[in-house]
Amino acid sequence: MMGVTTTTSAIQHFTVHHDGVTIPVSRGGRGRLLVLCPGLCSTQADLHELAELLRRDYDVVTFDLRGHGLASAAGRYSFEAFLSDLATVLAELGHSDQRAVPVLVGYSLGADLAVHYASEHPGAVAELVLIDGANPVPEPFITEADLPDFRAMWEDMAKQQEAGRGSARQVLLTGQEILALNVEIDGIRSEILDRYRRIDCPVSMIMSTSMAGGSDEGPAPRFNLNWRAGVERLVRQQPRISTSWLDADHRLVFTHAPEIAEIIRSAIGPPVGPAS
Repeated sequence: MMGVTTTTSAIQHFTVHHDGVTIPVSRGGRGRLLVLCPGLCSTQADLHELAELLRRDYDVVTFDLRGHGLASAAGRYSFEAFLSDLATVLAELGHSDQRAVPVLVGYSLGADLAVHYASEHPGAVAELVLIDGANPVPEPFITEADLPDFRAMWEDMAKQQEAGRGSARQVLLTGQEILALNVEIDGIRSEILDRYRRIDCPVSMIMSTSMAGGSDEGPAPRFNLNWRAGVERLVRQQPRISTSWLDADHRLVFTHAPEIAEIIRSAIGPPVGPAS
């Protein structure tokens, strides 16, 4: 169900309601429809620079996942729940414009959501662009040995996020909920190769060379090797997938927005106007 629509600076803002949550959506630009899906602990406000760069050439839609940004809190946070948020936004776009088959761009968890959506809805996505996510890594990131460090890191992150409550960048999840979701994502990525086999549209990946940072000490080198090994594993099985690497960590969507926008333009071809 769609809520009230407002327009500011040529950007249309509206909400969709489902599963007891309210999802804020923004749309603006020109050309092909492009939907930008954020990741865990990121919001459409965080993706503002990339969205604005893409709006020069594309009709860009951004939104917040439940418990993020200006979306309402939810009683449950799970991969399937987030996937339902994406599906609801795409269904609303389909209702408003039957001609619109979007390019779907996902960052981090958003990339995993995009892969699952495309694999479950043949013909519903024109192209996929996956930014540092949906990686079939050979080994899980969160092992029993690493669990205490990750728990402490995300508990600290959740405390820091309390200062942003009420803002467009807020994240309402607890540290334990973030940890549980990352464990779930590890399991989902262990089976994601089968999802790629079912996708019927072109796929491009934009990946970071040092997703865990550039340190030569601690677990970062192991995580970075695992990340690259996952992409190499995928491309061996799906050579049609094109891959671009950026010399960056997992925050590449915030630190390298101009480069990412240019890669997206190259990957999905020249912008075209809407169908007549």
